[in-house]
Amino acid sequence: MDSEIWTEKYRPSTFDEIVGQDDIIKRVKSLTNAMNIPHLLFAGPAGVGKSTLALVVVKELFGAGWKDNYLELNASDERGIEVIRQKVKDFARTKSISKIPFKVIFLDEADALTNEAQNALRRTMENYTNNCRFILSCNYSSKIIDPIQSRCAVFRFRLLEKKDIDKIVRKIAHSENIQIDGKSIDIVFEISEGDCRRVINLLQTTASISNNITSDLIGVMAPSARPGDIRIILDYALSGDFLNSREKLLEIMLRESISGSDIVKAFQKEIWNLPVEPELKVKLTERTGEIEFRLVEGADEFIQLEALLASFVMAGRGK
Repeated sequence: MDSEIWTEKYRPSTFDEIVGQDDIIKRVKSLTNAMNIPHLLFAGPAGVGKSTLALVVVKELFGAGWKDNYLELNASDERGIEVIRQKVKDFARTKSISKIPFKVIFLDEADALTNEAQNALRRTMENYTNNCRFILSCNYSSKIIDPIQSRCAVFRFRLLEKKDIDKIVRKIAHSENIQIDGKSIDIVFEISEGDCRRVINLLQTTASISNNITSDLIGVMAPSARPGDIRIILDYALSGDFLNSREKLLEIMLRESISGSDIVKAFQKEIWNLPVEPELKVKLTERTGEIEFRLVEGADEFIQLEALLASFVMAGRGK
C-alpha cells in the first residue's frame, strides 16, 4: 500500500480520535462547537497533527458536505502572490453552501509563502472574513508576518510524547494484526523523535517484510547510530586514542549507512552521559553545534567528524 494512503487510513476523523496535544484539542473543539471559529494558525514540527486537526475541524463544521466548502493549498508548491490573488481570492469571495456562514481555506506550510504573498493574504483575510475562515499551518511561526499572526488564534504544537506514540503503534498493530513488543516501540519512538508520520511509515516498511516487528528488523529498515557504538567512539577519543576512534566511526558510517548529521546528533545526546565536568560538556555541545552547521552548509562529512573527534581527544587531555 502506498505510504500516503496508509497514513490517510489512520488519520483521525473526530476530536476524540486525535492523540496528543490535549490542551490544543480541547480549545479548538470548544471553538468548533460554537460554529464560529476565528482564523487559526497552527505552528509546530512536522508530523504532530496540524493538518489532521484542520481536517477534523472542517468535517465537524460541515459534515458530509465538507469538500464543497473547503480549499486546501500547499504553500510550499504554490507560494507566489498570483496564487493568493487568484485561487484563494476567488474561493474566499463566494458564499458557503451550508448552514455554516463561511467556507474554510487551509494553507499548509504557510511559512513558505513569499512576503508579497503574505501581504496579499493579509488583505484577503481582512476583506473576506464574513465569507471565509483561514487555517494556516507552519513549522516556524516566526516566518509568518506579524499582521497575519495578529489576525489569527495561534496554537503551538509540541512533538508527541512516548505515551502518545505507544498508543498509536498499539492501535495500528491491533488493526493490522502486527506483533510488536515494548522494546521495539521504544526504538520506534527514538527514531521518530515524536513525528507520527515517521512512525506510520516505519511501521509500514517493516510490516511489509514481517508481521513480527523486532528491534533488529527496525534497525535494518531505519538504520541509526546505536548509543553503545557512539559511546565506544567517544571513550576512545576521550582516552586519547584518536586512530581507533576514527576507525570505529568509519566502520559505523559504512556498516549502517548513517549520515554525518545523524552521527552528530547521536554525539550530542551521548555527551551528557560522559564522565567529564559540566563545563566541558557545554563546550563540547557548542562544538557539536558548530560541526552540524558546517555539515548543513555542505562541508565534507568525514573531515568534519574527524575534527569533532579531535575536539573530544583534546577534551580528554584537559585542553
